[in-house]
Amino acid sequence: MQTLNQDIKSGEFKQIYLLYGEEAFLKNSYKNRLKEAIIGDDTMNFARFEGKGLDVDELIRLADTMPFFAERRLILIEDSGFFKTASDALVQYLPSMPDTTILLFVETEVDKRNRLYKKIKDMGYAAELNRQDSAQLARWAGGILAREQKKITNHTMELFLSMTGDDMENIRMELEKVISYTLGRDVITDEDVMAICTVQVTNRIFDMVSAIVNRQTRKAMDLYEDLLTLKEPPMRILFLIARQFNQLLQVKELMAKGMDKGTIASKLKMQPFVVGKTMPQARQFSREQILSYVNSCVETEEAVKSGRLQDRLAVELLITKEYG
Repeated sequence: MQTLNQDIKSGEFKQIYLLYGEEAFLKNSYKNRLKEAIIGDDTMNFARFEGKGLDVDELIRLADTMPFFAERRLILIEDSGFFKTASDALVQYLPSMPDTTILLFVETEVDKRNRLYKKIKDMGYAAELNRQDSAQLARWAGGILAREQKKITNHTMELFLSMTGDDMENIRMELEKVISYTLGRDVITDEDVMAICTVQVTNRIFDMVSAIVNRQTRKAMDLYEDLLTLKEPPMRILFLIARQFNQLLQVKELMAKGMDKGTIASKLKMQPFVVGKTMPQARQFSREQILSYVNSCVETEEAVKSGRLQDRLAVELLITKEYG
């Protein structure tokens, strides 16, 4: 991110940028900042391509076109799939691309063995923008609050992040609500956070996993129905359940090595508040029992991807499965 910030500040840009990773807020933020810095509001020298199956010949023709009464032409390509299955024509073309053209790729899936990825590493800059750890999120959120002349203790910030989850876009929206709620006051309290912040999907997932491992099938199914009502796709719910079980397994293993909450949080880049909630859950079960849940999640995903089960039913079967 330091390289991106420096290029935006200096106005000296590389010919190709790749923004990838699971933190959508950061990808969107840097995409917009780069676009603004490179061409501003110049629409004549800006083009955007999105989705798989793009016409590479058309892309190359446009990249070869000189900018119209401007220094640069910017081409934005989003979720192209080029970094899973590279276009040989595009890889071969890049070294001869005019200096006046800048390509900006924004991708969800990237294979670092991919030829296009390697070419961009050679010619430009690839930025992996992943979820931030709790300390980074706390600093970022604290900076936003400070600009609004708001103060918050470490404990209250920890509570706030435990309710919002680690999605930066959601954190930003919740910060706006807290700032508005505390208008006229400069200190944000636990009570303010509890009154305003929405309990997010990750909290429901935590409760669902607790219900599954405690064999509270009805409660787990009710939580599943709540998430479906909130328009959460079944496969995203499955991903979050699997992630929670994996975290449970990791916490269990580090506890067995004698590590305390703070050390575990630092090692796994988890919020201490979340680790504190996970540790009692991990104590209830053996490593083998938790691993059986992890394996069940993998089997469920394979059943859906192979077409053997419909996604909604597959997650229902996972939740209601009898574990030994």
